[in-house]
Amino acid sequence: MNRYKQLLAFIGPYKMRLALGVFCMIVAAMGYLVVPWLIRNVVDEVLQDKNMAMLTIIVMAILVIFLIRGFATYGQNYTMAYVGQRVVIDIRETLFKHLQRLDQAYFDRRKTGIIMSNITSDVGALQQAIVDNLISFMTEGVTLVGSLVFMFYLDWKLSLLTLIIVPVVLGLTNVFGKRLRSAGHEVQGRTADITAFLQEVISGVRVIRSFAREHYEFGRFQKENQNNFDAAMKATKLTALMSPMVEFSAAIAVVVILWYGGYSVVQGYITAGSLIAFLIYAINLSNPVKRLTQVYGNLQKALAAGDRVIDILETEPHVKESETAKPLAHVQGDVQFDNVTFSYDGEGLALNGVTIHAKPGQTVAIVGPSGAGKSTIANLLPRFYDVTGGCIRIDGVDVRDTTFQSLRENIGLVPQDTMLFNASVKDNILYGRLDATDEEVLAAAKAANAYEFIEKLPEGFDTMVGERGNSLSGGQRQRIAIARAILKNPSILILDEATSALDTESEKIVQEALERLMKNRTALVIAHRLSTIKHADHIVVLQRGSVVEEGTHDELLACGGVYSHLYSVQFSAKE
Repeated sequence: MNRYKQLLAFIGPYKMRLALGVFCMIVAAMGYLVVPWLIRNVVDEVLQDKNMAMLTIIVMAILVIFLIRGFATYGQNYTMAYVGQRVVIDIRETLFKHLQRLDQAYFDRRKTGIIMSNITSDVGALQQAIVDNLISFMTEGVTLVGSLVFMFYLDWKLSLLTLIIVPVVLGLTNVFGKRLRSAGHEVQGRTADITAFLQEVISGVRVIRSFAREHYEFGRFQKENQNNFDAAMKATKLTALMSPMVEFSAAIAVVVILWYGGYSVVQGYITAGSLIAFLIYAINLSNPVKRLTQVYGNLQKALAAGDRVIDILETEPHVKESETAKPLAHVQGDVQFDNVTFSYDGEGLALNGVTIHAKPGQTVAIVGPSGAGKSTIANLLPRFYDVTGGCIRIDGVDVRDTTFQSLRENIGLVPQDTMLFNASVKDNILYGRLDATDEEVLAAAKAANAYEFIEKLPEGFDTMVGERGNSLSGGQRQRIAIARAILKNPSILILDEATSALDTESEKIVQEALERLMKNRTALVIAHRLSTIKHADHIVVLQRGSVVEEGTHDELLACGGVYSHLYSVQFSAKE
């Protein structure tokens, strides 16, 4: 119930519409309750006394009741559908906004497909939990209570006999409800697994085809699909089993009514019309009980999705903005890593006592073998993660004391794996600064050596680049990313192996654009190809998370250490 209350809180802004919907529900439900009473009058007064005037009044009353009920049903369905859709939109937006707050580690631990499933299928299931089932619960609840009131009015002894079956129904509902909630968790989990699998396969379709593994992947998909089917059938089996058991219990109540009610009519305790009306109310009673058990089962399955959504909303980011954080202003670009220690998992150290100082306008290259901790440097400066020990300062200010917005606005990141959005070339460049003019976008493209190839595209700057920019070559994507960084105009640059995936010709063009980008900016260049950082002002060599050497290119070659070895290996391989 606590989880359900958290979900119901999203209905708050629409309580007036909800009240209107509830009013329409009550009016529609009352239409069912009045008709049996009119039928009682038909049997006891019209048929017995042959009163045609009364028959005409009753017939007209039934027509009016169903007309009013029709309008009420329309109002109920439209109003509640509106509330339901708005609630789903609000939950989805809240979830998306909260995901934006979570740190990088959260996304590293979870599959993309599962997060997508949380926002799509889980939130969609919540519409049933919050609105659809709420409508059924209220409608059937009004019918149930109203039927009981009329039944007690007609014959309280017969009503008490009928209610003996209620504890049995409640017991069955409770037992099945717990199992259905567990089954619902499994169904949502299996659905998320399929989404994650599809996302992975579609993203890696080129690799799959290159290894001719289409049949293998189809086999994996069949397995995931079968698991989803098994979970769904388990939930369906429980739902299908609960309904007939409840119906059989209701049948027992009807048998009791028929026997005792017939006896009462024969003895003259009640009229035949009252017994018929009582039977109709009893049927009205059994149907809501049956539907309410179904609603309860559906609610339990839907709340399994609710658990997953609430779990995300209750997840707090490890990297948080301090309440006393202040914006960075007039950044000069003095970057210091002071005895920085960091661990991704709390066990092994990715960085161990690293100290690096990049003065304003300097280019500092960070090199080392794979796994030395180079990319960790790029993750820590913009606070994608927080240091485990030591601190990082910009212009003498600890980055943990600054606002995320101001920190990241002053840092430009050009990664190896360039991420472009499925939008136009212009929109991808504009991502660097959304309020830039067309002239500024054009200038950034020229500075990034991208203008020439953009002009040759089918629609120029308005050409759609496709998902992740797949319609462009690696060098073209990288130049658009550089144009985006130029437009952003940051004080500090991080180049994370920005040319390592390019061919020689593309690398030359991109390197020229990068040099133009780095001019008059502090740049941390994480490099795999040592030939690209010969002219760096300072080079830091990392090995196993620690600084083992530092100096200029010539100084490090003269030392004959790790850098010299790496350079000679690359040079020999090139030769």
